[in-house]
Amino acid sequence: MKILNKKIGILSLAMTISLSSCNEDFLTAVPELSLSDATVFSTPARVESQVIGLYGSAKNGALFGGRYLIYNDIRAEEFVNRTTNSVTGYSTYQGNQDPSDTYIANFWTQGYLTINRANLFLEGLAANPNSVSAALAANYAGEAKFLRALTYFSLVQFFAKPYALDNGASPGLPLRLKGETSSANNNLARSTVAQIYDQVLKDLNEAESQLPDNYSTPLLRTTRAHKNTAIALKTRVLLAKKDYAGVITEANKIVSAAAPFKSPNRVAHELQADVVSVFRTPYTSVESILSFPMAETNAPGTQNQLGYYFNAGNVEYFINTGPTGIYSNPQFRASDDRKAKLTVPTTSVAAFPSSTKFSGVSPYIDFVPNIRYAEVLLNLAEAEAEAGNQTRALALLQAVHNRSDAGYDFGTLDKAGLITAILTERRIELFAEGFRTNDILRRGEPINSFGAGAMIQPSEARYIFGIPLAETQTNPGIGN
Repeated sequence: MKILNKKIGILSLAMTISLSSCNEDFLTAVPELSLSDATVFSTPARVESQVIGLYGSAKNGALFGGRYLIYNDIRAEEFVNRTTNSVTGYSTYQGNQDPSDTYIANFWTQGYLTINRANLFLEGLAANPNSVSAALAANYAGEAKFLRALTYFSLVQFFAKPYALDNGASPGLPLRLKGETSSANNNLARSTVAQIYDQVLKDLNEAESQLPDNYSTPLLRTTRAHKNTAIALKTRVLLAKKDYAGVITEANKIVSAAAPFKSPNRVAHELQADVVSVFRTPYTSVESILSFPMAETNAPGTQNQLGYYFNAGNVEYFINTGPTGIYSNPQFRASDDRKAKLTVPTTSVAAFPSSTKFSGVSPYIDFVPNIRYAEVLLNLAEAEAEAGNQTRALALLQAVHNRSDAGYDFGTLDKAGLITAILTERRIELFAEGFRTNDILRRGEPINSFGAGAMIQPSEARYIFGIPLAETQTNPGIGN
């Protein structure tokens, strides 16, 4: 859906250079984008349409609707490329990504476009206090801050060194918190990684206080942020900081003390009995904390769709069955529903399986998961194993694993073995959902790149994505 913002200029000239025909929907909506503040905030319906537009910007196929997740998965060891197609991430798969790469630049472009829209909306909402009720204004402001936080956090994972390497002292991103309608403020240096994290957590804390407890329907509860959504994302952010005590504090707001684990507050999030149901219509179980909805009228777009890359309908990337891939790990047994029901042999490439989490049939309109309760349980399990109660950590691990493989027994594990089992479980449970490389980076470990045939070390430039060339050419303050 198109956002009804005041005319949005380019916050960086890189946007003008990088926006391609895939993003024409944002460029052709001139009448709506030219509306004045007084007009776009003149009715409650128009205000809400702007909020829906923020989600539409975030779920673009160049960002959370597809490619951001895909590139996180293909950089490491879980998938093998089939097509050598430069359009579908082959250079990234090989570890040869370049700052001039249009598709990588689109992460930056679409991310900052979403951030700018959130900034403009927050400013307009504050300038028009009578446009909606105080309760709705708080709700909408919380959603905008949540989406800004999600976008900044995701971008800093791609374009800056991990927090864990130097406690966030490295250069991060330009921190833009004011709406830009021209290129006048284009000259902006990078804030540190720590400063970006601080802003992300500030936004999430404020969002938690402003967002509603729940929504009136399962669809709204799954596709729009509420208090538990902000809390869940905080567990992800704090885990990336290695703030394990913080993860435990936040997760305890939405995870019961003991099994069966379920949220005791607001939305009663819990694991579904059948993991397959989470990825099938209507996509709105209480395990799905945030998903981006898709429809034929606003599909992710050509060659952006998860199913297009990973399912047997096309198979740009099939599953690595070799010793480095999770598929052959003994913790991922043939009896596990995640293998038995969510992978299939690939007919076009004999002997290699593909993932069926997402439909392989055009127009590929599965909802795209962003936060699931299973992730929150594993975030908490890792934090407990690292710095808390290891008995509870094991119970959380067992809850996630035994949901899909009831007969599996972890036995007795020491601390190191428990952490390894939890990290392995993340590879199994969150497979093809865009977590793998970020899970490696946040722990400061080398990327075991199947495509590059090498371990990419944290000291190498290609360990992270370079700032897009268009940005470095047009923002003199960005530095290197």
